[in-house]
Amino acid sequence: MLKSIEVYQLDMGALLAGTKFRGQFEERLKAVINSLKKRPGSILVIDEIHTIVGAGSVSGGTMDASNILKPVLASGEIRCIGSTTYSEYKASFERDRALARRFQKIEIGEPTILEAIQILQGIKSYYEEHHEVKYTDEAISTAVELSAKYINDRCLPDKAVDVIDEAGAAVKLVDQADRAKVINMHDIELVVARMAKIPPKTVSVSDKERLQDLEKELKAVIFGQDPAIAQVVRAIKLSRSGLGSPDKPIGSFLFAGPTGVGKTELAKQLALALGVEFLRFDMSEYMEKHTVSRLI
Repeated sequence: MLKSIEVYQLDMGALLAGTKFRGQFEERLKAVINSLKKRPGSILVIDEIHTIVGAGSVSGGTMDASNILKPVLASGEIRCIGSTTYSEYKASFERDRALARRFQKIEIGEPTILEAIQILQGIKSYYEEHHEVKYTDEAISTAVELSAKYINDRCLPDKAVDVIDEAGAAVKLVDQADRAKVINMHDIELVVARMAKIPPKTVSVSDKERLQDLEKELKAVIFGQDPAIAQVVRAIKLSRSGLGSPDKPIGSFLFAGPTGVGKTELAKQLALALGVEFLRFDMSEYMEKHTVSRLI
């Protein structure tokens, strides 16, 4: 359907560059619009489309790029695709309902792990050519699965793409004589561990193997608290089995007891065994009202 379609991406920076006088920006944008009108099968793509709001307007003026595009969008003379984030959409488009009405809002969600693997399989040739390496199918799958699990501040497929890119760059930094030509699962595990700032063994050992010996490892270093350890391990296994909500933490525990019985040590050893970062807040340091600001 789109094989015969010409797609043009608008460079807003190039349009604005060098515009010193009133009317120069409008003239450039009008020229782009007129050129697109002569190509009825074309599509205009505007990345970060929220930047058209206010672009080219002078102080106190209302004539910006969005107002110039409104008439041709309403008449259907040109076809336009824009992309932006949720926060920028709310800040720009929801304030200008007339502009928002001229677009059909389509929410693009994060792809599934299987879809992300297919995306990476389709683009891996570009990174193989750039880094002069080959990625195994196992490495691609591992990059998606581990990035989805351990890199939580970004979305797929972006974070998985960065993982294979980092892996390729790391190989290219090695001397030519010692450089590996194929990137495997182990290389991906090291990159994910470095990006997520966690021990490499955390990503190299499966959850099943780690949880299988978790209770035994904790009981070997924490003595006299076998019932508490059993309850904690049982709750963690239940959560990791997939029966818990993915939006909730793996576990929230309240260890109650007198000083010196092993409450803090159990938390430390649990973090060490699971390979996660241990952060401790001593609430006795926050008893005064003004000390609350230290938590921020």
